[in-house]
Amino acid sequence: QVQLVESGGGLVQPGGSLKLSCAASGSIFRFAGLGWYRQAPGKQRELVATLSFGGSVNYADSVKGRFTISKDNAKKTVSLQMNNLKPEDTAVYYCNLHLQNDYWGQGTQVTVSS
Repeated sequence: QVQLVESGGGLVQPGGSLKLSCAASGSIFRFAGLGWYRQAPGKQRELVATLSFGGSVNYADSVKGRFTISKDNAKKTVSLQMNNLKPEDTAVYYCNLHLQNDYWGQGTQVTVSS
């Protein structure tokens, strides 16, 4: 059984930074694809960044150059460093683990506002 727990969300001013972390339980972490998604009010959930088992990364165009996804297999964590945050980044951010099935965390709120 896989459980994902996100942390690190909060309120930040435009131009600021936040780092989200997701801690995973279970033994499949190092073999899985990992990702961060977000959902703003009234909108569909969208991809933010993914990191494949082989190390390939993919970012949404809207976050390229500002966000960085990384993982630590020993700690079983996946992180999202978010820099130069904009009000349109405001959303609930979800951690995802994919290996045959999709697993989701409970989400963490990020609010970018002055």
